[in-house]
Amino acid sequence: MANLEVDWAYNLAGGLLAESLPRRWAHTQGVAACARRLGPLLKGEKAAVLEAAAVLHDIGYAPSLVDTGFHPLDGARHLRDVQLAPETVVRLVANHSFALLEAEERGLRSELAGEFPLLGDPLLVDALVYCDMTTTPDGGRTTSQERVHEILGRYGEDSVVGRFIRRAAPAIHGSVERVRAAAVEAGVVL
Repeated sequence: MANLEVDWAYNLAGGLLAESLPRRWAHTQGVAACARRLGPLLKGEKAAVLEAAAVLHDIGYAPSLVDTGFHPLDGARHLRDVQLAPETVVRLVANHSFALLEAEERGLRSELAGEFPLLGDPLLVDALVYCDMTTTPDGGRTTSQERVHEILGRYGEDSVVGRFIRRAAPAIHGSVERVRAAAVEAGVVL
């Protein structure tokens, strides 16, 4: 993936989120900055794929893209059907941060899994989880434990998102720890 495609991702996400959802855009920029820091951990073009997916991961929240109300699915469909984005980026957006578990809570698991199969690249998947789940809603850095707690507080324990995040928390923390360990081994400063 060329830098031109990463620039395209920033332009698309900024156009969809900056004015209508400025806090979501701040979060997105923080996730993308984290992805840039993780770039040396990944091989070849995977660093650009991670950064593009990071900046696009929440475009499904854009009011103009809401269809099902499930942002990973709505965003991935737009990327696939309208933007003709690279498949790896689309699948990362569709499945970011264990979205399949939330899709199950929403009755959309078969749609998400059928349209956007999980990637078979564990480090790339974990890296996007790490970036998303260690970034605050305002784009700052945090721990995955604090982020899960913040999400529960914002949505409520018994909401769809609350039920999902409680189920996903062990897997989220596992992804974060695997990325930290890989970064230490590779000498990448997080």
